[in-house]
Amino acid sequence: MRCALTISYNGSHYLGSQIQKESSNTIIGTLQHVLCKIGIDSKVIASGRTDKGVHASRQVCHVDLPIFWTDLFKLHRVLNKMLPASIHIKSISKVDDDFHARYSAKRRVYRYVIKEGICNPFEADLVTFVDTIDYKRVQKNIQLFLGEHDFQYFMKTGSESNSTKRIIYKAFAYKHKEYIVLHFEANGFLRSQIRLMVAALLTLDEQSIQNQLNCEKNYKLKPADCNGLYLSNVKY
Repeated sequence: MRCALTISYNGSHYLGSQIQKESSNTIIGTLQHVLCKIGIDSKVIASGRTDKGVHASRQVCHVDLPIFWTDLFKLHRVLNKMLPASIHIKSISKVDDDFHARYSAKRRVYRYVIKEGICNPFEADLVTFVDTIDYKRVQKNIQLFLGEHDFQYFMKTGSESNSTKRIIYKAFAYKHKEYIVLHFEANGFLRSQIRLMVAALLTLDEQSIQNQLNCEKNYKLKPADCNGLYLSNVKY
């Protein structure tokens, strides 16, 4: 039986989501290890990778269960008891055998959380702090990313894709209490694309962002910090 697992995690102390040969300290590696302990040894497939220090409020994975695991309610309870507090299974549901967490996904949604002012130790791993931010400028310029663009200047090497073109369906900024949240929804994202878009919004003017989007000039930005980034939804 194939099941979809919806999970959330605090990625602060993990080396990203994907399994790595050199370390077991990853989100999927930790989940796979716990599953093996209860007799589930099939490969866990996630909707996509998140980098070191990046979080998720709604990541989706799929896994094929052996025939003796039929009680999904019990499985849900057992997994949350065995997993570290930094990883939480939100739901487990039966899906069609041809469902694929990565390839069946139509859209992915990310949020980037910023706070203006001095960093504090209680939020340091979860929010990106900046000294000052021109909110109105960011709110205006984020709309430049809407539509289909070639994001070859908004990616790090190592992106697993044959094309650097992506369609951004939604891109907007809003305030929530003392936080500024940047919202991005697309058919997919390249490696570090969102963090590079955020870096552009925080450091470049409108024309410079447009130049980089048009692949006319690469400003070689340093990606924004990982700790403010959250995978918040995967749409199928």
